[in-house]
Amino acid sequence: MVEYTGGTTGVSIAFVCAAKGYRARIVFSDAFSPDKGVMMQALGSEVTVIPSQGGGITKAVIEGMIAVAKQLSSQPGHWWFDQLNNRDGIQGYLPMGEEIWQQSGGRVDAFVHSVGTAHSLHGTARGLRAHNPKVRVIAVEPAESAVLAGGAPGSHGIDGIGIGFVPPLWEPHAVNELMAVSTADAETMARRLAAEEGIFAGTSSGANVVAALRVARQLGPQATVATLAVDSGTRYLSTDLFRRSKS
Repeated sequence: MVEYTGGTTGVSIAFVCAAKGYRARIVFSDAFSPDKGVMMQALGSEVTVIPSQGGGITKAVIEGMIAVAKQLSSQPGHWWFDQLNNRDGIQGYLPMGEEIWQQSGGRVDAFVHSVGTAHSLHGTARGLRAHNPKVRVIAVEPAESAVLAGGAPGSHGIDGIGIGFVPPLWEPHAVNELMAVSTADAETMARRLAAEEGIFAGTSSGANVVAALRVARQLGPQATVATLAVDSGTRYLSTDLFRRSKS
């Protein structure tokens, strides 16, 4: 099994491959938290690390990862997930929309989520809109690389989103609004979620909550706004994300 990943998908693949007895070859980068690479290796995967320029997540890093994964997949006995072009990923998130709808008691006015492949955004939104076609969908991207809004690609530090180009299966007609969140704001919110709410999650989750709070303020106190906490803060422990400076 071969895939390029910013880490979260790779950990999931490594976990399933370990349980099923498959070999996994993951293409990763030092632009992402190294904890994810360690976890994939612990689960038995072979990890190839693509170097970045200064540790930032950029279009060049993502394209380099994809190129290496494609090359690896050409070898006999290798199969490539190719998540950006895999439509099955969208269908896999329909149950999440259903779960959110049921747990909210059928009261969801808006769904806010960051964009990597866009599969979780589109699939969850479809699940919600099967119940209420008027659910607003807000897509979140890094302010430093707001390409969905027509901006130039840039370097950012929000793991798992903002690939520097428009995802191949992006559906702009399915989104009501685009919202940009800076790396600094995403990191600050991740720290607040841990310290104030006991929600230990990473930077893309921080970006989601920043944007969700903005939408909640727009829609007012009677509205229900849903978003996702995407991954665990335990995957960032070797980074500076949760380190407190000494006073």
